[in-house]
Amino acid sequence: MIRKNPSGDLPVIDESAYIDKTAIICGKVVIHANVFVGPYAVIRADEVDAQGEMDPVVIGANSNIQDGVVIHSKSGAAVTIGTNTSIAHRSIVHGPCSVGDRVFIGFNSVLFNCHVGDGCVVRHNAVVDGRDLPPEFYVPSTTRIGPSTDLDMIKRVTPQASEFSEDVIRANADLVRGYKRLQNEF
Repeated sequence: MIRKNPSGDLPVIDESAYIDKTAIICGKVVIHANVFVGPYAVIRADEVDAQGEMDPVVIGANSNIQDGVVIHSKSGAAVTIGTNTSIAHRSIVHGPCSVGDRVFIGFNSVLFNCHVGDGCVVRHNAVVDGRDLPPEFYVPSTTRIGPSTDLDMIKRVTPQASEFSEDVIRANADLVRGYKRLQNEF
């Protein structure tokens, strides 16, 4: 469902993107080329700051927002998802937040008030809250990263983790093409 927010903003969606019919895209959202938005995902840009303004939620080209993901923002803060990035099933990305290019965010993970650098891998059920991650960091499953987390204890992304992330991007690019073909059948 594509809809306006209370400020009257409508999403801007590239015609090559695939948005599942059960997804909700609301307000000041920009979705770039070849993006996959899966079933029951919710992307909302509808809250304003004290001056009545809001920044957009931007999803970069060739990225995928998988089933049940929620992307939202507090008080109109920006949320940016880079290119070739995967936000896996049931994750929450809550602004202010930015996620770089070629990033993988695992199932049920939560990002809030942070920047995740290019090439990072955040595995399943992890939390990054109030702490920026430099490029190429690997956050193991169930890890909690907060403002006082010593990043020296966090490993760098391995070639195997990068290969997995790239495979997820390829699989979702195939889904975009396949579902776009099917749209013409119904």
